[in-house]
Amino acid sequence: MESFFDKKNNKAKLIAKHESEKEELYVEIGRLTTQSAWLKKNLESELTRDERVGRIEWEGAELPIVTQAGLLGLNRSGLYYKPVQPCEEEIKIKHRIDEIYTRYPFYGSRRVRHQLAREGYLINRKRVQRYMREMAIAGICPGPNLSRRNLEHKVFPYLLRDLEIERAAKVWGIDITYIRLFAGWLYMAAILDWYSRYVLSWELDQTLETGFVMEAVNRALLKAHPEIFNSDQGSHFTSSAYINRLQKAGVQISMDSKGRALDNIFTERLWRTIKYEEVYLNEYSSPRRARQRLTRYMTFYNDERPHQSLLYKTPAEVCFGHSIYKEKELTATKKKGEESTLNQVEILS
Repeated sequence: MESFFDKKNNKAKLIAKHESEKEELYVEIGRLTTQSAWLKKNLESELTRDERVGRIEWEGAELPIVTQAGLLGLNRSGLYYKPVQPCEEEIKIKHRIDEIYTRYPFYGSRRVRHQLAREGYLINRKRVQRYMREMAIAGICPGPNLSRRNLEHKVFPYLLRDLEIERAAKVWGIDITYIRLFAGWLYMAAILDWYSRYVLSWELDQTLETGFVMEAVNRALLKAHPEIFNSDQGSHFTSSAYINRLQKAGVQISMDSKGRALDNIFTERLWRTIKYEEVYLNEYSSPRRARQRLTRYMTFYNDERPHQSLLYKTPAEVCFGHSIYKEKELTATKKKGEESTLNQVEILS
C-alpha cells in the first residue's frame, strides 16, 4: 500500500517534470520567434515586394493569409488593394509637369505650380508636390526634401567629387524617370556608364516598386562590374535589396549629397534626350507600344547616335572600342570571303 510520503514524492516529481516541460516549451517558443524574425528580415531584404506577394498561398494554405503576410513582411490590407485608374485631368496635368520639368529641371514645385496657373490650370502647390513625388521627380536645386528615402535605410557618401573618370566601367549611374502614355504613364529605370554615356540596361514598370529597379541592376551586372555605382538617396537605392546586391558584387556605392541633384547630371541629360527625341514625338497607346518604341530608340541611342561630347562617336564605340557600322562591315566582309571560298571549292571540285 502506497504511503503518504510516496504520494508526496510522486507529486513532487510530476510538478518537477511539468516545470521542465514548460521550460523546454518556452525555449522552443523563443527559438521559433527568433527564426521567424530572421526569416522575415531576410525575405524583406532579399526579395522585392512583388516576389513576396507571389509567395502568398491564397487557396488550400496551411497558414491563414494574415500569418503569411506577417512572415513575408507585407501589409495584409495592401494585398487586396486594387489601384484606381487616374482621371483624364490628372493624366493631362502630370504630362504637362513632365514637359515643364524636362525643359526647366531647376524648377521646384512652387515654380511648376505658377507655370501651370499661367496656363489656366487650377491647382495648388500641395497637389503639385504630390504629383511630383508620384512621378519621382524633384527640382535641381537645394531643398530639405530633394530625395525622399526610408529613414531606416543606410545612406552612403558621395564618392565622385573631383574624381577623374578616364575609362568605361569606372562609374555607373542609375535613376528613375516618368514616361507618359496616351492614357496613363510608366516609370523607367536606366543604368548609364558615365564615361561612354552607354545605357547598360533599362526597365519599365507601371508602379514604383523596387522590383523593376533590381531587374535593371541585375541585367547590367551580367555585362560587367563597375568600380563605383552612383544614385540619389531615394528609397529604391537605400533599400536592403539594392545595397546587398551591389555589395555582393564588390561594387562601391555612392549617393548624391543632399541638395546636390547635379551630382547625377549625366543621367538627367539622358532623360532629356530620350524625351525630346522619342517620347514627346510619339503618343504611346499602351505600355507594350511604349516598350517597343523605347527598345528601338535605345538601340539607336547606344549604337548609332553620335554624341557631341564624345567627339561625335557613339556610346558603343567609346564603351567597347568599336562601331556598329564597322561591326556590320566586318561581318559583311567575312561573309563575302566565306562565299568566295565556297565558290573556289566548287570550281576545284
